[in-house]
Amino acid sequence: MAKAKKLPSGSWRVRVLDPETGKYKSFTTKVQGLKGKHLVEAEALDYVTGRKPRPLNEQPLRQVIGEYIELKENILSPTTIDKYRNILNKQLGDLFLDTELEKVTGITIQKEINRLSGIYSPKTVYNAHGLISAAIKTFYPQLVYKVTLPKRRRRTRQLPTAETIISIFKGTEMELIVLLAMWQGFRASEIRGLKKSDFRDGRMYVERVVVTVAGKAIEKPYAKTENSIRDLRVPSVIQDLVDKVEGEYITELSGDAIYKRFVRRMKAAGYNDVTFHDLRHLNASVMLMLGVPDKYAMERGGWSTTSTLKRVYQETFTDERVRIDDLIDTYFQKVYDDTPAIKYDTA
Repeated sequence: MAKAKKLPSGSWRVRVLDPETGKYKSFTTKVQGLKGKHLVEAEALDYVTGRKPRPLNEQPLRQVIGEYIELKENILSPTTIDKYRNILNKQLGDLFLDTELEKVTGITIQKEINRLSGIYSPKTVYNAHGLISAAIKTFYPQLVYKVTLPKRRRRTRQLPTAETIISIFKGTEMELIVLLAMWQGFRASEIRGLKKSDFRDGRMYVERVVVTVAGKAIEKPYAKTENSIRDLRVPSVIQDLVDKVEGEYITELSGDAIYKRFVRRMKAAGYNDVTFHDLRHLNASVMLMLGVPDKYAMERGGWSTTSTLKRVYQETFTDERVRIDDLIDTYFQKVYDDTPAIKYDTA
């Protein structure tokens, strides 16, 4: 049997002689590593020997989970599908994935959870188990099992103040991006999706996001959740910075570039454990400090679940919304005006 060869792209290809036509037939896969090699060789062998596809219950979990991902490809978001493929191709172990579906037990899954827990964070393990569970419930619903997942570790640290953040980024190319995250509570994907045309008549509209899937930037014409689609009043400081932007989008930086530039400058200022997403937490903390009611905080931040803030059950009143905007904008405007920029060596 011919062996698969690794292509420059990282994909695998194997060419076999068709016994009937006398011509070579190629089989390729984009799955990376030895998993891809084994997968494409098995496919070629099945073709040459003329074997019929094995029944689903006899197929390995590698194929079952892969089929589940394909089943959801046009339903779930591209980022979710990309994460699923990453879990399948880079995180789950070969021993686990080579197990036939009908031979899977709760112990099989628990052993894989234990292995993953020794390598990855609890959140990553939860995500991996979510994919495993969904695939098994879809194709092997008669399997009832219970596993123990690692406890989530709560991060306990002191976030820097708004004054500190502004002093670090004021006057830099990251100033507008940081202000949108800290002042307005925007996610990185929402900032990447903002266009200058979204700022009009003193309002800003969050209607799309830009995410990276398989190394490519993809614009999605909708935000993370229905609550994420929102509009906010534009503070003058932010509008002035937007007016200076050249081009259609507020930023052309990738999500990875935003995070790295933010972390690099924070570390230069002596803050080693602050992420870009923490700016949303800082935004929520400021609203809590100012006494902003939950329903207005959720409306501004685009939150929709009780895990972050209480669910909004009633409509917000226009007059009260204006008062809340005044309260928050006045706070950040004063902080911005009173805070000088500090230069840090980020080389």
